This record gives sequence, structure tokens and C-alpha cells, in this order.
Amino acid sequence: MSTKVLMVCLGNICRSPLAEGILQSKVADIPIYVDSAGTAGYHIGNPPDPRSIAVARKNQIDISRQRCRKFEVSDFEEFDLIFAMDRNNFEDILHLAPDEAARKKVSLLLDLLPGSEHEVPDPYYGGADGFDHVFDLIDRACDKFYEDLINT
Repeated sequence: MSTKVLMVCLGNICRSPLAEGILQSKVADIPIYVDSAGTAGYHIGNPPDPRSIAVARKNQIDISRQRCRKFEVSDFEEFDLIFAMDRNNFEDILHLAPDEAARKKVSLLLDLLPGSEHEVPDPYYGGADGFDHVFDLIDRACDKFYEDLINT
């Protein structure tokens, strides 16, 4: 049985698709299932933002086939770990949690990096450098997740 990890941001078009693609690229050799979702349903069925696709491609990761979906209460049963990109989404997810066991599955992705920023900033309204910065933050957190996983 594999571990199931869900990456969550607001619209599931910028940060969480990148997090899904980045973590998938790192755990390809171990049984981990990775998915992503948004707390809002603005973009259901759409591909990720073209800027997310471009920054991923620049780093040899293809996220172009992903499709946006909304976070559902059933995700608490389906996934072992749920990583929120920022505090607002973290709180929105916790608000939907049916019980304490579900709440314990949720954390901020950047809490994996002690002493770092605690939130992955939303690059949607900015330029390409924001997407590069977000990629780097998520990449470092996913490296730490992978290291922790293989060292346990």
C-alpha cells in the first residue's frame, strides 16, 4: 500500500499543480501517490496556469496533463497527508475536517523547512519570477519530504 499525498492551494492552477509535479518527480522510485486540489472551484477541469506549466517544463517536469479539481471532504479519507500552500487554505481545509484524525493529516508544506517562510506565496497576479520563486520553495520542501521519507 502506498502513501497518498495531496497538495492544496486556492484554485489548483499555480502552486498545488507545481507541488504535485515536483513531488511526483522526486518519488518516482517509491510507492507514493500524489495529487492536487484547490479549496475553491474556480478552475475545475482546466489545466494549470500556463506560467506554472512553463516553469515546470523549464525544470524538466511536465504538468500539462493535470486538471484542476476542488478539495472534497472525502479527501480526508483518501489521503494520508494533506499539504496546504498557505495559512488561509490550511484554515479552510481544517474547517472541513470531520474529526481530529482528519485534522492531524493537514500541515503547511513549508513547515517541512525549519526557519523558512511558512507560506508558499500565490504567484498568480505577478510575473514569471514569482513562479520561479514558488518552484524553488516547493522544490526544497519536496526534497526535505523525500529525504525524511527514505530515512525513516
